[in-house]
Formats: sequence, structure tokens, C-alpha cells
Amino acid sequence: MLDQPRMTLNAISLFSSAGIGDLAFQRLPVRVLVSCELLEDRHQVYQANFPDTHALTGDIWKLWPQIVSETHARLDGGALDILFATPPCQGMSKNGRGKLLQAVRNGSKPALDVRNRLIIPTLKVAQSLKPRLIVLENVPEMENTLIMSEGGRLVPILDLVREELGPEYDGEARVVEFADYGVPQRRQRLITVFTRDAAMLSLFKRRRSLHPRPTHSQNGGGKPPWVTVRDVISHMPPLDAGSPDTARGDDALHFVPLLDEDKYFWVRHTPPEKGAFDNQCVACGHDKNPCHGNFRDEGGINRASRETPLHCLKCGTLLPRPWVRNKETGAHRLMRGYTSAYKRMSWDLPASALTTNLAYACSDNKLHPEQHRVLSLREALMLHTITDFEYRFERADGKKVTSGLIYEIIGESIPPRGLEVFFREWTDVLRGGADVVMKGDWAASDLPLFHNSMAQLAKSA
Repeated sequence: MLDQPRMTLNAISLFSSAGIGDLAFQRLPVRVLVSCELLEDRHQVYQANFPDTHALTGDIWKLWPQIVSETHARLDGGALDILFATPPCQGMSKNGRGKLLQAVRNGSKPALDVRNRLIIPTLKVAQSLKPRLIVLENVPEMENTLIMSEGGRLVPILDLVREELGPEYDGEARVVEFADYGVPQRRQRLITVFTRDAAMLSLFKRRRSLHPRPTHSQNGGGKPPWVTVRDVISHMPPLDAGSPDTARGDDALHFVPLLDEDKYFWVRHTPPEKGAFDNQCVACGHDKNPCHGNFRDEGGINRASRETPLHCLKCGTLLPRPWVRNKETGAHRLMRGYTSAYKRMSWDLPASALTTNLAYACSDNKLHPEQHRVLSLREALMLHTITDFEYRFERADGKKVTSGLIYEIIGESIPPRGLEVFFREWTDVLRGGADVVMKGDWAASDLPLFHNSMAQLAKSA
């Protein structure tokens, strides 16, 4: 049995935001040497939680040489083990792409979002520092995103990554469901992994994947079931968004925004696992009023139905469905929205993906499973698994962290519990502990490469 020394790995973090993703390293033998983030308010929270990391705040296009030089200085002749980067996804995500497509069609915005080109300075950092492991996290749409290279070529972003890293690196991009890794939230992300480490390359050659096997499953199959909303927040004290007295608990973060009279009427009559657009008549009890739906128009754009009735077909009473009221005439029309708006979460599934709009009842699947409100900030932190870790919503400069900023930090980040599963396996391999060999991930034919990797590691340590 191999008996290799345990060692601390060196990492850098790019597009770090407030450091929620970097919490994945908190219980691992990894130290983050340098972080880079454009937005000052996010990075101030990062620095309060990671005071030993050298924080560079600003545009990575301008800062990438400084990232390289500062990393070299802090490595002091050692090797960089991990580069972790989470570039902005607004130009790639479904919502961002829809807005972009509409803007392109009306001529108000170029077809290629310049934010997608932030992968270029990221690759410059990688080429300069030669990390043993490169991990990129983004939305699934990154797989099909095109960018303009520095040479003026229109190229798929993942092809450019492989080209720029060169033959020394190999790896893969794979869409993963974080609920499959014990996260009480359905959140699909593209995790791209490239490595030049001999032990990891050998593992990749044999297994054809560098992604850890799922730890949980929706349908069993010998694994624990998905962690559900009920598992995580059912014990929380009840809240109600109808009045200031019922919208706040004793916990400073267990509160919800108030709903105005109309919204509260819609939400109050929304049954479990249903949406307000499908609410039935509360006057006569008629429950056969047609439900809401969506369709794709001739241009392929998803549209909400405009035929959904707002008045009961039996008695004519206004249904508790989202409406817009004409200020001049007092007339009502159905609000434009999709079937997932004003919809309750299910107790017995993971939460839907938490976005920056999680405080709004109109956001997709964001209503509490049975109470008349959205999630509280405390509940969102629990479902995002931030409460699994030591983390403070404080700023290094001592300024107040607003609830609005917390909502943004949650929505812009990825649940750290899931990332920890990934990095735990990768750091085990990178450190080359004997437990990696004994876990069965290594075949006998892998051992010569494993020993070579350990020899290389010893030289660079």
C-alpha cells in the first residue's frame, strides 16, 4: 500500500464573486492564493470570508498579468494545482440568450455578447501558470456558445479552450444536475475539467470521465434519494406575507417581502404544487376554468397564452389569477406570464434553481410549498447549502451588506455542497493519497503512471 504524505494544494479563483463557490475548499486541504472579481461589493464580502487570499478587484482583461505575477510570488517556486473559474453566464443562459436574441433582432445589440470572451484572459492565466487542474463552471448553454477569437475566428468556446490549452491537457465538459450530488436544489451546470496531471490523465483514460459519480438519485437505484425542500426547511417557523407582523421571525434573515393586496389574493388561493395562473373560482367553486399554457410563435420564441380566462366561465367572477388593472377604467386583463410564475415549490422535490429574483413571487417556482409567501433569506441559504459552511455576510471595509446584495450573491453562485463533492475527489487524486488507490478508481495498469505522478509532485513541492 502506498503511503504518500498529505499536502496542501494551491489554487486561484477567477470571477470569485463573494466566494460561495470557494466554500467548496473550506473543508479540503486547499488554500486559495489569489482571487479576482470585477464587482467591488461582491469582493468585499469575499475578503471578509477569505482574509488570507490576495484579492484583485477589477477587469480581468487588465488584471490577468498581475494575477499571474502575484500567484508566482505566493507560490514561491512551487506549482499551481488548481485554477477555478466561473465566468459570467448572462450571455449564455436561457434568459440572457432570449434577451440577446430579441435585442439582435431589433438591431440594438451585437449578436455576440462580449462577456463570453472573458474566457480568453482566463486561458492566458492558465497558459502562464500551467495548473495541474483547470475547472470551469457555467450554464449548460456554454456548450453551444460561439465567441470571436483574438485572431478573428468565430469558434465554439469549448473548442477554443482545448486549442489554447494544447495537447498537454485533456479533459471534458459535462452537464451535471447538482441534486444528484446531495444538493436540495435542481440546478444544472456545465462543469468543464482539464488536467495535465499524470495520475488524473490515467484515471480519465480508464474511466473516460473526470466527473465524480452521482451520490444521490431521484429514483433510487441503490443511492440515497434526492434531498428535498421538506428535508431542509419544513421545521422553519411559519411566515405570512400578508402583514408586517407575520412576515418576520426572530432570526434576522428569516423574513419575507410583503405582498400587496392583489398578489396576496392570488397566492393565498394557490394550492400546493400549483401556480396562480391556474387558480379556480373562489365565488362559486367552479373548477373547470381552462388552465394557463405556453406556445412557440413562428419565430420559435416561447410565448404565454393570451386565451387563458380571467373570469369564471360559470359565474363571471374575477378569478384569483395574476392580473393587470387599468388605472383609468378599472378593467382587468391577465398578466403576461408563464405557467411557472407565481407557482409553489413541491415539498418532496429539491427546490427549483434559486435565482437573483428569488424574492419575487412572480419568479419561476419560488412560492413556499404551502405558506403564502416566497422563501425567506434563511431558507434560501439553507437550500443553497451555504449554511453547511462557515460564512458571514460581512464586508471587509465594514459597510453593511444589504439583503438585496445577499439575494444577488445567492442567485449568481452555485451550491457549494455539490462543488465540494467534485473537488474532494479531485484533490484526493492530485494529492495522491493511498486512499485513492484503495478506493478502486485505479487499475493495476494505472500504478506506473500513478508513481510517476507522485515523483513529479515531489519534485515540484
